[in-house]
Amino acid sequence: MRFVTLNTWGMRGEWKEREARFRERVEQLAPDILTLQETVHAPGNQQARRLLGDAFHIAEAREREPGRVGAPPGQGISTASRWPVGRVFEVDLNLTERTGDFACTCLVTEILAPQPLGRIWVANHFPDYQLDHERERRLQAAAVARQLEEIVAASPGHVVIAGDMDADAGADSIRFLTGRHVVDDFSVCYRDAWEAVHPHERLTSYSPSNPHQRDPDWPFRGIDHVMVRCAVAGPTLLATSCMRVFDRGPDIVSDHYGLAVDYEVAPSSS
Repeated sequence: MRFVTLNTWGMRGEWKEREARFRERVEQLAPDILTLQETVHAPGNQQARRLLGDAFHIAEAREREPGRVGAPPGQGISTASRWPVGRVFEVDLNLTERTGDFACTCLVTEILAPQPLGRIWVANHFPDYQLDHERERRLQAAAVARQLEEIVAASPGHVVIAGDMDADAGADSIRFLTGRHVVDDFSVCYRDAWEAVHPHERLTSYSPSNPHQRDPDWPFRGIDHVMVRCAVAGPTLLATSCMRVFDRGPDIVSDHYGLAVDYEVAPSSS
């Protein structure tokens, strides 16, 4: 299975040219599942469908931005799959008094993949982005993890959390998800694909060297993640490769670089 995540940067810049290049690169990458952030979904403007065509089933988040400078109404997140989509849930991430000015949400989609994969719960996680909102991101990560534990207990399957999480590996929210931090006496463990494949290499997905980058010294650089829930013997899906994509020359279609991860079923899960 190939999994791709990318913050698409909405309709900023030369978006028609960027969308055309995105479609070409997706055809080359041939992903089975994608989590996209900052896609526009509004009457007459179905950006994810334009980007992906009819080859994918697409789930759209209900939580959307009302419109602001640089972001048209309807900007939010989308999840796409070549395989059929079952149930779709949304986890409300408006958990404090500071979350009202951003469409933070987590879109949980049931992907009905063929065997030996079977059911995959995909959580497109898009928490608060503000630099000083790690408090919110920590609480939001815990809320998503609790909901996923309930879902997988009732309907077992693989669980993948992916997206622009606006925090790097050292942040409490990411440390919580990867089993290194406890929130309110609650803990989980997800295996980060980049860490699994590149254990000695720091990820940079939001870089000042990106020509679309407008934040010259954003302190968090490795903020896009793909991670799999661990069972007793470790992750139920093993990352066999994890590469940065949309990161060179004309392939750079966003202010973020993306990730493409290849997974196989762990022997203990088959």
